[in-house]
Amino acid sequence: MPSPVVRVAAVAVVGVLACAGCSSAPEPAAPTSSTPEASSSSASPTPSPSLAPDAVAVSPGGVTTKVGAPAESTEDDYFQACSAARTWMGQRGGDPKTQIEPYLKMLQSAPTVGPGDFDKKWSELSAGQQSAMIVAVEAAADALCG
Repeated sequence: MPSPVVRVAAVAVVGVLACAGCSSAPEPAAPTSSTPEASSSSASPTPSPSLAPDAVAVSPGGVTTKVGAPAESTEDDYFQACSAARTWMGQRGGDPKTQIEPYLKMLQSAPTVGPGDFDKKWSELSAGQQSAMIVAVEAAADALCG
């Protein structure tokens, strides 16, 4: 039977690993710079290189496809955004991965808001929320909404 010290250390390690995604850092400022990103009409499901903090990657079509900020959303907001994107993609049929950029374009220019965009216009979202929206849309294309 492990000693109490070993058990406490094991519990501490599990706790640290469980909170690896937790952050109490202050919310980053809105993006202030723009960096073009070469892309086709669809975003890649593979991770792209990290952007500098506050940088924004924009497709040739003018759509923000990556934000240089950690994703920030509640589980509920993320699930709703992912589900809304998945439904939108399903209604159009075809390969959902080819619909990532059109969906992001629609979100970024929509005059109305809903649960699929954290109930805020794109311009009102923090950089972290914009990043979370992009992650949720990419997850929707991969059918990973949960």
